Amino acid sequence: MAEVQNGTEAEKAPAVAFMAVKPWLVVDAPKASDAVQFYKTAFGAEELSRVMHPKRKANQETPLVLSAELKLGSAIVVVSDLIDEDSSPVKSAVTGVFCLETEEVESALSQAVTAGATAVGEISEGDAACCGGRVGKVKDPYGNIWLICSPPKKCADVAA
Repeated sequence: MAEVQNGTEAEKAPAVAFMAVKPWLVVDAPKASDAVQFYKTAFGAEELSRVMHPKRKANQETPLVLSAELKLGSAIVVVSDLIDEDSSPVKSAVTGVFCLETEEVESALSQAVTAGATAVGEISEGDAACCGGRVGKVKDPYGNIWLICSPPKKCADVAA
């Protein structure tokens, strides 16, 4: 049986079940080790594993991180150095926007700034992205933006 997608017929593919989504933060080399330490200090991340570049000897060149898995809340985040090789998934450092939920917005912002992040603006109330919660914003030393939000309020009536 075929279905129409974007104006064309396509075979209906079986559903694929994914087990996880892992954001991957790629930083300019050789800053991944520093980034891992920053995320531990700023956000309480727990390092689960680390894989170093096999071709770089610690006593010859600065070792590069191929991947470091961090547990941040209930999520897994991967951090790596930008490596100039054909097998690298990206060719330039990538920045993103991430949202962390906590009841302790002010304390979390203070901890991140103490660890080296830069506060961006003031804490706001009623931000639509957080469905009425409190939200503050910091920029980490690697260019990523972190929204630190109180958990979203239950929205009983949402205008369509």
